[in-house]
Amino acid sequence: MPWLAGYPREQVNWHPTIDAERCVRCGMCMNCGKQVFEWTEKGPVVARPNDCVVGCTTCATLCRARCTSFPDPEELRKVYQEHRVWRAVKEELQRQGVIPPD
Repeated sequence: MPWLAGYPREQVNWHPTIDAERCVRCGMCMNCGKQVFEWTEKGPVVARPNDCVVGCTTCATLCRARCTSFPDPEELRKVYQEHRVWRAVKEELQRQGVIPPD
């Protein structure tokens, strides 16, 4: 899916942060489909932050201890607006035939 439609992923501040003091080491975050986390002796760490799907918060939603958090989504929305990412994504989805043209 063209979440960013050409905008550099490295310039998007979107990835989980773990509060290690609150973490109960339940392992739920290790279910991440993008394998953003690695397990260490101290519990999970965010090993591949730029592999996180922009906008996804599943790990935080399911976190038993509520120790996983993300940046404010309004900051992400500003990036999408300022760099016309929404328009580029829509055009790419139309090009791929996922959504109909206007």
